[in-house]
Amino acid sequence: MSDSSTHRKGQSALDFKSATLYALRVVLRSADTAALIAALDQRMRDAGSFFDNEPIVIDASHITDPIDWVAFTRALNAHNLHQVGVVAQGSNLDSAQACGLIQVDLANPVQRPASPPVAEQDVPVVAPNSVSQNAARPSSPPAVPEVAPAAMVINRQLRSGQRIYARNTDLIVIGAVGQGAEIIADGNIHVYGPLRGKAMAGARGDSSARIFTTQLDPELLAIAGVYRVIETRLDPSLLNQPTIVQLDGDQLKITSLGK
Repeated sequence: MSDSSTHRKGQSALDFKSATLYALRVVLRSADTAALIAALDQRMRDAGSFFDNEPIVIDASHITDPIDWVAFTRALNAHNLHQVGVVAQGSNLDSAQACGLIQVDLANPVQRPASPPVAEQDVPVVAPNSVSQNAARPSSPPAVPEVAPAAMVINRQLRSGQRIYARNTDLIVIGAVGQGAEIIADGNIHVYGPLRGKAMAGARGDSSARIFTTQLDPELLAIAGVYRVIETRLDPSLLNQPTIVQLDGDQLKITSLGK
């Protein structure tokens, strides 16, 4: 007799398969424990409950002074931030590993190729009827340009608790992104509908990524790790208006696309 807990003969009871992991990166700018905890407390107050139970990677790659990992990880745990791993060097890496943190290798930010205007002579056109059928043909076919990854298209409303991640490409949502929903893309984000949840573009460090929406009323906006929590109502010129969000230096710039 067999039941649901019995696997087929010769078949493994488990498999290892690749998975996509999205984790926040907490970048340390100081080794001062009191300053780190104060900054963490302030950021979490600003973010409310948005980052509760989020996986994080601690990036201490630019810190050479000793870090009190025990105190700092205790503070992270108090805010329900789960440490996936650490990026550090030298003695800080050794002490982090001694505290149970796993070294991870953060990939370099994805640099999407630029899209310059196509030269006029390279734009394909339909040959006029007057062109001779016996016109000379090229000796070899032109090289086929590399095709960019297709954007991920979500054609439905996203409700609270739903999360969508477009890896290595743009994300297009045709429908509302409700409060409590989260959309993430390594490239740009386009929302054709109300954006009321969280939107994070350039998730792997692409500072040229942008967020476009036809109706802006978000909980949180972020590009390449620079984020802004929307705690108060936006200016009337931006609220529920078509807008574009982009990085201007290390600040988020929100621009109305309305008349």
